[in-house]
Amino acid sequence: QVQLVESGGGLVQPGGSLRLSCVASGSIFSINAMGWYRQAPGKERELVAVITIGDSANYADSVKGRFTISREYVKKVYLQMNSLKPEDTAVYYCYARRGTFDFWGQGTQVTVSS
Repeated sequence: QVQLVESGGGLVQPGGSLRLSCVASGSIFSINAMGWYRQAPGKERELVAVITIGDSANYADSVKGRFTISREYVKKVYLQMNSLKPEDTAVYYCYARRGTFDFWGQGTQVTVSS
């Protein structure tokens, strides 16, 4: 099993920045990708960004140029979010893939509002 704990969410004004962090523990030795998804009220969960152990990163079109994903080994993953918009408001979930298994954190709320 892999346990994921997120931190760094909160309330921010439009145009502001936040940095989300996620720490993985447990059986992390075979994790091959980590990333972030988000779910806004009334919407399905969607990919925000993912990074592989080879540091190949993919982003949703809606966040390209504003968000940056980074990692430390397979233990920590970060999401730097700049130029935040009200439509970025959602619960952000940390994600890890180990083989064919997906693991999820409990989520951290990000609210962008004036």
